[in-house]
Amino acid sequence: MEGAVADFGRSLYESTGINLTILYDEFDQKRFISGLGMTIYLSSLSLIFSLIIGIVGAWAQGSPSRVLRYSINGFITVFRNTPPLVQIFFFYFGLGAILPRVEDADGMMGPLFTNVQWAIFSLSLFAGAFNIEIFRSGIEAVPNSTKEAATALGYTRLGTYRHIVLPLAIRVCLPALNNNLVNLLKTTSLAYAIAVPEITYVSKQIWTDSQNVPTMMTLLLITYVSLVGVLVFVMNRWERSLAIPGYGQGGGK
Repeated sequence: MEGAVADFGRSLYESTGINLTILYDEFDQKRFISGLGMTIYLSSLSLIFSLIIGIVGAWAQGSPSRVLRYSINGFITVFRNTPPLVQIFFFYFGLGAILPRVEDADGMMGPLFTNVQWAIFSLSLFAGAFNIEIFRSGIEAVPNSTKEAATALGYTRLGTYRHIVLPLAIRVCLPALNNNLVNLLKTTSLAYAIAVPEITYVSKQIWTDSQNVPTMMTLLLITYVSLVGVLVFVMNRWERSLAIPGYGQGGGK
């Protein structure tokens, strides 16, 4: 099968000029698959951490502590109003430069965090700031009578949030959350700027070596469309599975 794919790739190039080296060049194929895996890895971890930041931050916004509320609002202001590329540069080149260096397994001194870790950290904070506001809007859509009923039944503030308010709020804010997570997946391409070997970075390496820029850029575009399509499909299925009449787009009357 591999031989047939390689032969197809070579004949495609010879007959049409479309040079898909990932079909017949094993080295390029491994690079592309590795880059795709890194993009999925970055997206998955950043997505999970950003959701955690959004859930915790939205809860903290309703805290009786003024210091905590102001801290969360300051965090949102900074990360929503600065470009994500600038944030990545700040953490990797700025903060990373002043942190202590550590000794690796070979006895060499290296940075405390790798470029991949800084990318995940930065992307998670960027998307998390938007997720806080998204979850906050969902929380505000939950009727006060529902919260009061939970308090009357003996729920603590945290218990009310975990068991009643948050499940309802998620159903309301899923469409907006879907958009933000799609944007996060696309934003992972900015990790290219700090040499994270994600799919944009390795595609650039391939087209530099093989001089097949139009082909690889088209393939890169198709790959991102496919990844976003899978994410949107999963989120839409999740939205329909959580639908409750009266809450969110999936609800009926």
